[in-house]
Amino acid sequence: MAKQITSRSEDYSQWYIDIVKKAGLADNSAVRGCMVIKPYGFAIWENMRDQIDRMFKETGHVNAYFPIFIPKSFLSREAQHVEGFAKECAVVTHHRLMNDPNGGGVVVDPSAKLEEELIVRPTSETIIWHTYKDWINSYRDLPLLINQWANVVRWEMRTRLFLRTAEFLWQEGHTAHATKEEAVKEAELMQKVYADFAEQYMAMPVVRGTKTANERFAGAEETYTIEALMGDAKALQAGTSHFLGQNFAKAFDVKYLNENNVEEYVWATSWGVSTRLVGGLIMTHSDDSGLVLPPKLAPIQVVIVPIPKPAPEIDEAAQEIMNALRAKGITVDYDTDPKKRPGFKFAEHEMKGIPVRIGIGKRDLEKGTVEVARRDTKEKTFQPREGVAEYIEGLLEEIQQNLFNRALKFREDHTTVVDSFDDFKEVVKSKGGFISAHWDGTDETEKRIKELTKATIRCIPQDVEEEEGVCVLTGKPSKRRVLFAKAY
Repeated sequence: MAKQITSRSEDYSQWYIDIVKKAGLADNSAVRGCMVIKPYGFAIWENMRDQIDRMFKETGHVNAYFPIFIPKSFLSREAQHVEGFAKECAVVTHHRLMNDPNGGGVVVDPSAKLEEELIVRPTSETIIWHTYKDWINSYRDLPLLINQWANVVRWEMRTRLFLRTAEFLWQEGHTAHATKEEAVKEAELMQKVYADFAEQYMAMPVVRGTKTANERFAGAEETYTIEALMGDAKALQAGTSHFLGQNFAKAFDVKYLNENNVEEYVWATSWGVSTRLVGGLIMTHSDDSGLVLPPKLAPIQVVIVPIPKPAPEIDEAAQEIMNALRAKGITVDYDTDPKKRPGFKFAEHEMKGIPVRIGIGKRDLEKGTVEVARRDTKEKTFQPREGVAEYIEGLLEEIQQNLFNRALKFREDHTTVVDSFDDFKEVVKSKGGFISAHWDGTDETEKRIKELTKATIRCIPQDVEEEEGVCVLTGKPSKRRVLFAKAY
């Protein structure tokens, strides 16, 4: 099966597509730029979604749902917002079809033109803030901490499964607060939630920072981001949280009476992650043999394979092990498919990234052992059958940590400090990864560096102290380094 995957070193882009297809995660659809998420891929997304949702609820948020259609006039109310999304919007103009009187099949009924066009949701700030006007009257109604799980449409021209598609699944949080300080604290909290999820569950180390004015979300006063480094040394924006100030409250006239009976505009945040995280998971950990999944997100954490085929005594041992694993909350499958040989099954489970494989044969039973193979290192050991569930419980934790450590080392090895533009260009060309360099703080310089190298400022890191220096391009004074990289 691994022979069906293009090598990462040969063609990284094709390697990624091969894994998505061969591991059964997703397919292209009949609609250009859209994808069909297959059951195994959706199971990974469900595990992500369910864990993130738990983390949201632990921080006091609740779920709701808002319409997929947004009146066009709503987008016009916040100037930066409409400018940021105008080129990506899909527009509904009619509400009915009819048979072509000339026999040409189904056509749009010209008499069914909408009085006002509807935008297919690219993001929900406008429809939600229009609704919040009716929900918020007093300081007693605040804070309002709402999230929705939904699909959105952004008419992308260049698409790639999971990473950038015309339609994708995501969550979007939209909160309203009485004070600026409370809203900023909320935006920072959600950035932390995303970072904790990425590192503790995806085993994907991230850099926390803020976006430059040029890279901020349309309509935001500050955008907090987590940035990860993929296996080809390109960056991936893995999650963003936005402090929206009072921009949307003013655009939709959302006010509240404070404790002194004075009317004020509320303060807002929004934040989101999407199915792009599945793509990030693939590119952070996988290899030329297929998918590699961290145990905390794997749909199946352990698979048991009978060698060479099922038999009553093997079935009994497998059932005993499965019962013990399930009692510990570990997901396990027993592959009894009689049409496939063990070697084919091993390759198939390796392709799907199942963290641990147990092989059980009659000789193993005689010795009181089972073969245990781990996906991350491909190491195989023989373990006593008695107590194997406890061993595997610890092994899954070890695999989770090893994947994080491996990804962290890769990031450290591909983070370079530069002080000259010649060195900057050479690192972009030959090594890639994160480049730590001084920047003079101007949009013009940021855009010029992107034009010359295709590297963008991924973030202004939050955990880096100010450092006097000069801009890598212009030589003008700079107070701190920022992180550049080529990115998805």
